Amino acid sequence: MQTVTAVAHRGDPYRFRENTVGSLRSAFDQGADAVEIDVRLTGDGVPVLLHDESLKRLWDHDRPLHALSAAEVRDVTDGLVPTLEDALTATGDGRVMIDLPGPARPRAVRRIVDVVEACGARDRVYYCAGAEAMLAVRAADPAAEIALTWTTLAPPRAGLLDAVRPRWLNYRFTLVDRDLATRVHRDGYLLSVWTPDTRRSLRRLLDLGVDSITTNRVDLLHTLRTGQTAAP
Repeated sequence: MQTVTAVAHRGDPYRFRENTVGSLRSAFDQGADAVEIDVRLTGDGVPVLLHDESLKRLWDHDRPLHALSAAEVRDVTDGLVPTLEDALTATGDGRVMIDLPGPARPRAVRRIVDVVEACGARDRVYYCAGAEAMLAVRAADPAAEIALTWTTLAPPRAGLLDAVRPRWLNYRFTLVDRDLATRVHRDGYLLSVWTPDTRRSLRRLLDLGVDSITTNRVDLLHTLRTGQTAAP
């Protein structure tokens, strides 16, 4: 099968809690080419790894993240919610896709971009989210690598593409068929998809020739793309 970039969704969440250092390290051990992480800011402006608006689902703490300082987050999670700096250190020279699930406030986005720059990770980090967030990233870093997340079959407007200048178009995997893959490649973009987890869906996407797959089962994807027999 062709080479496809295997991106581990929030690390290796079937083995470790998502968006933790253990999860990120395990993902690379399982064959990931890159890890996808979700980054939001604490109330005192520190970028940390968290998908949700609050700590409730993962850490059983009700207060929203924006109401907590970085020190308070560390206290209520026993230090297991890493800062972006922690995550970039833990991933060594590995590729990191930063998803921005929160409000696309330019100052918040710039803070995240600044931390990436300060950590010397600019060349191995790329960003994904919707149009508003990616416009903010492009404003903060004219050279940033961007995967524009798109959720409809209608193609992005030419003006938006000109402003964002993405390298990738990033689609929910259920939207992708051969016609869409052909169109994306014809228009000069790489095609990334999220988040298929079954053997059948992963094989279908490999057959369609997508360039990158973000999955919770990076071990299975790695096995399929190398032509090995997967463990049950």
